[in-house]
Amino acid sequence: MNNENWMKTETQENLVAEIAVEMEAKESSSNQIKAKKTAKDSVFRDLFENPTYLLQLYQVLHPEDTEVTEDQISSVTIKNILLDQMYNDLGFIVKQRLLLLVEAQSTWSRNIVIRALLYLANTWQEYIQEKKLNIYGSGGMILPKPELYVIYTGERKERPEWISLSEEFFPGQKCFVDVKVRMLYDGKKGDILNQYVTFTKIYNKQVNQYGRTKKAVLETIRICKNRDVLKEYLENREKEVVDIMMTLFDQEYAVERYGDEKKAQGRAEGLAEGKAKGLEEGTIKAKREMTYKLVDRKIPLETISDIVGMSVEVIKKWLAERPVAAK
Repeated sequence: MNNENWMKTETQENLVAEIAVEMEAKESSSNQIKAKKTAKDSVFRDLFENPTYLLQLYQVLHPEDTEVTEDQISSVTIKNILLDQMYNDLGFIVKQRLLLLVEAQSTWSRNIVIRALLYLANTWQEYIQEKKLNIYGSGGMILPKPELYVIYTGERKERPEWISLSEEFFPGQKCFVDVKVRMLYDGKKGDILNQYVTFTKIYNKQVNQYGRTKKAVLETIRICKNRDVLKEYLENREKEVVDIMMTLFDQEYAVERYGDEKKAQGRAEGLAEGKAKGLEEGTIKAKREMTYKLVDRKIPLETISDIVGMSVEVIKKWLAERPVAAK
């Protein structure tokens, strides 16, 4: 390795070390630790990975199906499919129905239809591979019937029941492909959908008051439990919920810092790809750091896999490569 490359590597390692120190310093002042903007999105997935709450969600969508049980529901949620790294998509199969849900947060965007379409395509691809179906065979494949939903938690006045690909992107034109998505806004008072939407509103209010801090997270949990909003879930998973929220912020913070450093380096050297490369390298390093921290907090590997968007096998490999002094 020449001196120039060695110096670059040393600079990168020093930056990662600096970020790690800053993260630990932030943790020592718990009320000032900031929470990730999309913390409630991760709670969305964590909540509905529980079979009990997933069944309740299905019953909100299909109240006529009163005989379905938890063991008839199988998850097909895809990990880390979308580039924005938000873990707020959910997929599950009940009998011959494939239900895909996207949590749209509080910002309305027609792009949500594309997101749902991509999720459907990738879910079908995984289903076909898992079932070893022959897509090139002469016989027609049997696929579960898709149902696409978006949960919108914002305050938009206009609230259509359905949105479609053709109407949003190709109005007045003949379209060879179309996708329809059913919009969900609130649910009925007290049902699991209503409780989740209420949770997001309480969270947003606390963030407005306290900023994206641990205090906002803890106040959200306290208020929700007092109001019987996701009370059982928050009582059983309070530590995990706090850890998820805080860790996702740490990951975002590290990626931004490392990416900014590489972007500046790329500009100085006239490299247009500097930012993209820096973000990619920074993301991997940040995910490693977050993995180590979550393991130290005794978070299960499957949960860590969901948080950092890497397979359990990769996480085990990282742990095996972890410096002895850091274990």
